[in-house]
Parts: sequence; structure tokens; C-alpha cells
Amino acid sequence: MTHSVIVACPHCNKLNRLPVSKLTDNGKCGSCKDLLFDGKPINLTQPSFNTHISKGELPILVDFWAPWCGPCKMMAPVLEEAAKTLSPGIRVAKVNTEVEQALGAQFNIRSIPTIVLFHHGKEIDRIAGAMQLPQLLQWTNQNINKL
Repeated sequence: MTHSVIVACPHCNKLNRLPVSKLTDNGKCGSCKDLLFDGKPINLTQPSFNTHISKGELPILVDFWAPWCGPCKMMAPVLEEAAKTLSPGIRVAKVNTEVEQALGAQFNIRSIPTIVLFHHGKEIDRIAGAMQLPQLLQWTNQNINKL
């Protein structure tokens, strides 16, 4: 039997069952037909957050940020590169705490940017502050190895 994972579509948020062996094969959503992995961060909102964090089975790295935050702006290209590098094994997502204040409060976000790694709906670890791509990848890999 082929091992599969549940993957939430970054475009329509529908859940898709995908064989692990097909993660790198440009899989498309069964509902909207868009690519499941496009190497870009996903913008999460209150309605889509639970689907991706709790129902999707891939680890997901979430950047809690705000548009007025200078360090957050510095992190944007780092997250773009991280999404390309980590996909498809790890999702990268962003939550705008100005728009999604309830999510910021729910996860007790006190400084931004704050990066939180989730897996199967649980917070694995978090780190606050801007960082370069090598630091972010090292931190992510150290925490993924704990799973």
C-alpha cells in the first residue's frame, strides 16, 4: 500500500490525498485544478488557518507579520526563498497580524516577525526576529529532526 498525506490546496483550501511518492510531481488540486505546490508562501486567514495547520499533514512554517514592520519586510524575500527550498516537504505560510488579530492573540504573538513551526496541529517551536535564509533553514531543520 502506498503511503499518502493530506495536503490542503493553497488556492481553494480543499483537502487532497496525495501519495508521498508524488509530492514532487506537480500535483494539482482535485477541486480547483491549481498546483498544490508552487514554491510560494501561502497567505493564511482565520478561515483557512485550521485547514492547513490541523488537517494538512505536512509540517508548516508560519510567519506572523505586519505590513508596517521593518524586520517583517526584510523577512519577506527570505520566506520566498524558504518556500522554494523547503517545498514540497514543508509548507511556508504567512499570517498578517494586522488583519488576523484573533490568530495573533490565539498564539500569543508578542513580537513580529515570529516564526512558528506546526505539525499535525501542534506547535513544535517558535523563534522571534528577522533572520537570514541559512539561519531560518538551520532552525527549521533542527526542529523537523525532532518530529
